[in-house]
Amino acid sequence: MHRIKKLTAVILSTLTVSSVCVFGGFNASASGTGAGLAEYCLNAYDEGWSYVWGGSSPGAVDCSGLIWSYCGGDRMSMLSDAQSNGRDWGYVSDGVPRVHGLGLSRPGHVGVYIEDGMEVDARGSDYGVCYQEIGGWNNWDCWFKLTAVTYVENGWEEFNGNYYYYEDGEYIVSTSREIDGTTYYFDSKGHSGTTPTDTSSTSSSSSSKSNSSKSNTSLIRYGSSGSEVEKIQERLSELGFYDGAIDGDFGRVTEQAYRAFQEAAGVTVDGISGTDREVLYSDEAPRANVKTETEEKSDNDDKEADKTAEDTENTEEKVAEEVAASDEETAKADENTDAKEAEEEVAAAEPEAPVEGDFTVAVLEMQAKLAELGYFGIEPTGFFGDYTVDAIKAFQLCNGLEVTGKMDEATVAAMNSEDVVSNPNVLSLLSEEAAAAPETSETTGDETVTEDAAAPATADSAYAFSGSNGSAGNANNANKLAESSNTVDKNNKAADKALQNAASVVPDAQSAQVKRAANIWIWLVLTIIVLGAVSLIFLRKTRRKPRTAKQAAKAQLKSRW
Repeated sequence: MHRIKKLTAVILSTLTVSSVCVFGGFNASASGTGAGLAEYCLNAYDEGWSYVWGGSSPGAVDCSGLIWSYCGGDRMSMLSDAQSNGRDWGYVSDGVPRVHGLGLSRPGHVGVYIEDGMEVDARGSDYGVCYQEIGGWNNWDCWFKLTAVTYVENGWEEFNGNYYYYEDGEYIVSTSREIDGTTYYFDSKGHSGTTPTDTSSTSSSSSSKSNSSKSNTSLIRYGSSGSEVEKIQERLSELGFYDGAIDGDFGRVTEQAYRAFQEAAGVTVDGISGTDREVLYSDEAPRANVKTETEEKSDNDDKEADKTAEDTENTEEKVAEEVAASDEETAKADENTDAKEAEEEVAAAEPEAPVEGDFTVAVLEMQAKLAELGYFGIEPTGFFGDYTVDAIKAFQLCNGLEVTGKMDEATVAAMNSEDVVSNPNVLSLLSEEAAAAPETSETTGDETVTEDAAAPATADSAYAFSGSNGSAGNANNANKLAESSNTVDKNNKAADKALQNAASVVPDAQSAQVKRAANIWIWLVLTIIVLGAVSLIFLRKTRRKPRTAKQAAKAQLKSRW
């Protein structure tokens, strides 16, 4: 009986350990709050965290790593994970709920909703962590509640030094409520005008922070309100930077005034009042370019003295000279005005050519034309990056132009010429690949947007890249065409490889389910093997004892005889 208990304990331990190993990483329980995540991301922006692809530690993160470093959860497919676990989600075009710390998603990118139409995301190596209004650079598709985050349904919540009251999953705005015998008033941003008398049920965002060395409780930014904001407005008004109402509301006008003060003081210009308040309240605080009454009076006295001296020294000859000089200056001013207007007309008539780093419709049309001619091997994106530069160089090489990688006038003229030289080798290769490639469904990942993989800006395009494909039978360009084909082939292969790597890094929900099923089968096989081995050892031990007893009986009989 004792051995059976031991065997049962071994079996249960084996099942427990194997289950933890296989299922431990499937779904992480909630490890943060919505307000905590929002304030954590604001802190990342304030500290100027760097963007590092694949990074998930404070100070160096990518888009999903910023969220994961706070709350954990599904690192690779946050929207799919939220949907599969029944969390609330919807389309940004239909409106974003008044909830702190919601996830935001679009193909290849994720971010965090803060409040009042503002969001934070780790955007790229050239940008780092950004804080701006929704609808700017990021045209988000969906909002969702993260699986690894808890959100308040009803009750008080503290965020960024302000108190909010949630009802039915959203904080209330522009209204009043009688709570525990006290009447509270909430402004258009949801801020309570009075600190709650009972905050025992408050979900404080400051208690949910993790992995951060800098506290945000002393920071005052757009959306903040209270007595400290009034003090800031009064001080900015004294220094000549602010001429609005002293109402304790840190709105856009106050933010612009604070930015002007920061620029004059030589500190970081971000519109956020933090440690630089010491400079604001100090005696050495800079003043706006506004003259005091004493200075204005002194200027007026100087002007009157100068005028008196000029009146006493004026003669007919001086008056004549002044008149002549005035006429000459007027003529020169008229000439300069005419020349300036002519330059403006020419500049308006001749649009600027796209340059590297642009993100416009003009770049999108240029890429489409290059793709039509066989020099651009991926989907046009509207972003002028390294791949676009290589495609332009290949086109310039084939068409006998100076190879600069820039879209100059000669390149535009050649691209729209009837004698343009296309790349038939790449065109045929692309057509074969397009015919052989299976249809793929659109997936939503949350990795970093790579170069030439973002949506174009909605700017009017002034450059047109139209015209026929032309003929490739130009004998003078035969050798150059062959060299260009090799270059473009290499670029296309590199782009295909990059896309394959991206697809392998960001698995969709279906592949995740297949891997999960495979893990379950592996677990079952391992469990059966372990149970079989333990049972075999136990049976062998139980069989040995009867043999030993039988041999002992035989030895006893022999001794008697």
